[in-house]
Amino acid sequence: MSALLTVGFDIAKNVFQAHGVDSDGKVVIRKKIRRDEVTPFFADLPPCLIGMEACATAHHWARQLEALGHEVRLMPPVYVKPYLKRGKNDALDAEAICEAVTRPTMRFVPVKSVEQQEALMLHKSRMMLVKHRTMIVNALRAHMAELGIIVPKGIKRLPELIERVHGSRSAETIPAYARAVVAVHVGQLEALEEQIATLDAEMLAWHRANEDSRRLATIPGIGLVTATALAATIDDAAQFDSGRAMAAWLGLTPRQNSSGNKERLGRITKAGNKYLRTLLVVGSTAIIRSARINSPGRLLDWVRGLLGKKPARLVTVALANKLARIAWAVLMRKRAFSNSIVTPAPAAI
Repeated sequence: MSALLTVGFDIAKNVFQAHGVDSDGKVVIRKKIRRDEVTPFFADLPPCLIGMEACATAHHWARQLEALGHEVRLMPPVYVKPYLKRGKNDALDAEAICEAVTRPTMRFVPVKSVEQQEALMLHKSRMMLVKHRTMIVNALRAHMAELGIIVPKGIKRLPELIERVHGSRSAETIPAYARAVVAVHVGQLEALEEQIATLDAEMLAWHRANEDSRRLATIPGIGLVTATALAATIDDAAQFDSGRAMAAWLGLTPRQNSSGNKERLGRITKAGNKYLRTLLVVGSTAIIRSARINSPGRLLDWVRGLLGKKPARLVTVALANKLARIAWAVLMRKRAFSNSIVTPAPAAI
């Protein structure tokens, strides 16, 4: 084992697979490992390079193995797939990981800390609750529409909807069984509102304690939710060579289909983190609304210039691209947003 150099580690729920090679490329480890055997097994190995796919529990195991003195690199599973030979099983997956982690052009995923992951848990849980709330509101509106009670769309109309279904006049027109259904839905909505408010308070506390999040919140179109999500996901902006690289990582750059001297740019790639991309697009939509009422500002002047010659939805995505670049500059320079660090306009999308 003294010559051990690289290990491909295929993680799972209970049974893991390790594939190790020495400095000459000779296979020296091909072993199944149970969950409780992982730490003792790697504790007995000399420090080596360990490759893993960036999937569920990968960041936990990466932190555990780094604590044992190993170098751990996480890779997107889609980048490991080309190194998989015929067939698929845990042993072949581990072998492919071992091969992929040594490639000089491989792209790696930074290992997240516990603090980053707990902040992202707030976001994922809040998103789940908001989605559940939307489903219940839509169901309640549909049920009431069948009884002739109509309320305009929008979550801001939720109090009005509850008042309509609980009102004295409406209560007389709603049949007994329907009232039972309404009571269940209203109870769920009230509980969800309380739970979402609790998570919002926790998110605000995390935001106030994190300098990067506070700086990001100074960017137009980026509020509490987007700032905390960006700060929790991107621990070190230096992992990106430029703001464009960060925008490309978020899937906000055009998909290329170029050959020879012909350059063809299509729709955005939509690769990477869908949640962050959605938040940036939503923030861009809010900025465009401000631009249309002639609010002052250099960024809004740029938006108004695009709106004069491009469709609004295209401008929204272009602005989201620009916000990603500005966020990178803010994170790299460790200072709040100002016109002096506005990055150049992105290429046509």
